[in-house]
Amino acid sequence: MIDFLYYLFALIFTLGILVTFHEFGHFWVARKCDVKILTFSVGFGKPLWSRHFGQDKSEFVIAALPLGGYVRMLDEREGNVSESELDRAFNRKSLAQRSAIVMAGPVFNFIFAIVAFWLMFMIGLTGLRPIVGDVQNGSIAHQAGLEEGVEIIAVDSRETNTWAMVVDAFINRIVDGSKVDITIRDGSVVKILTVNLKEVSIDDLAEQGLLNKLGITPKRFKVPAIVGDVHSGLPADMAGLIAGDLIISANGEPIDDWMQWVKYVQAHPDLKITIEIERQHKYLNLELTPDKKVKDDGHVIGFIGAANQPVEMILGKESYTFVPAFFRAVEKTWDMSWLTLRMLGKMITGQASVKNLSGPISIAQYAGDSAQGGVAAFLWFLGIVSVSLGVLNLLPIPLLDGGHLLYYIVEFFKGSVVSESTQIIGQQVGFTLLLGLMVLVFYNDIVRLMG
Repeated sequence: MIDFLYYLFALIFTLGILVTFHEFGHFWVARKCDVKILTFSVGFGKPLWSRHFGQDKSEFVIAALPLGGYVRMLDEREGNVSESELDRAFNRKSLAQRSAIVMAGPVFNFIFAIVAFWLMFMIGLTGLRPIVGDVQNGSIAHQAGLEEGVEIIAVDSRETNTWAMVVDAFINRIVDGSKVDITIRDGSVVKILTVNLKEVSIDDLAEQGLLNKLGITPKRFKVPAIVGDVHSGLPADMAGLIAGDLIISANGEPIDDWMQWVKYVQAHPDLKITIEIERQHKYLNLELTPDKKVKDDGHVIGFIGAANQPVEMILGKESYTFVPAFFRAVEKTWDMSWLTLRMLGKMITGQASVKNLSGPISIAQYAGDSAQGGVAAFLWFLGIVSVSLGVLNLLPIPLLDGGHLLYYIVEFFKGSVVSESTQIIGQQVGFTLLLGLMVLVFYNDIVRLMG
């Protein structure tokens, strides 16, 4: 129950931030164009909170269903407008102004993503250094010449300090189905190898993961079972574990390293564990009961909300100073936008499965997990979802911002507004498409949840 509430809060918080920023884009540009705002709503359905502000007495609403929002503007098509306010009606504005108001929501999503990635890159993302462990015989990695113990220091000339950076650099090439050059370091020897990605598909990433498909196992380091971060309110914190504690045994079984401790915890969901720890040269016994956590494949594991103390020699970090971080954030936003479009294109043409689409349940899980990973990880997640919302809203589907822009493009070449009957038909088609999409993503989420 606690897990459910945590993930629900993470979903509401994530969507609340992104929807508010998206709708604020529409609101801000509409105000700049002197359009009267009637309602600014975060969420749909029954209002949970509402207030009127400003000279226009605009209503600001927080509604019950946090899966979107809207800005309602003065418009002759939605009701009578007094003669004195006609010039403030949305439909009376120029084509350029209407287009700018509609585009502002997605544009603000991209701006939000840039800011999130900018902060993330300044804080820095820490992860394991990309040192290769086992390489499966006959695999793609083996054919490329990768061997155990080498470190991947660059992909297509881009420096890779962590495994996450390696995967990120590979993904664009996988969508293209092309080859990629990697720079490896083996002791003092540096050389370039070519990896052929033609046999790797988008679906492989969803089913197996990139490294498994390539035939690579990251090198496993024996990390002492020393507690690092402890998340407030979770089992580790409630049991009294603090940073610096060394786990010695669990239910009498010796614990030699952190990975052994993680596996032990995962194997004991909802089961009491008596642990012996060393704290400042004193030995203590504590009891804790791991919470249950459901993985994407439906497998239930134990979870206590604690991370290990970092071992600097096996960790890498991607971080930049103020100005380089901004340019890297812009680049990241562009790369993710273009990647999202290409993946959607492959789904539409049948080159990739629609099972790669995720819905609110998956978003809730990713939001909760990333929040537990720290500020940088959560900013990364917010940036990714914000890009996805920006791209999705620009698709030429009626009811979405992109659908309105499509009407405006037709209006530009036609010289007159698209007829009301055509717009009604478009709304019906758009509603059907979006309803089908919602059913699909919920189905995908449930399949992942049930394994």
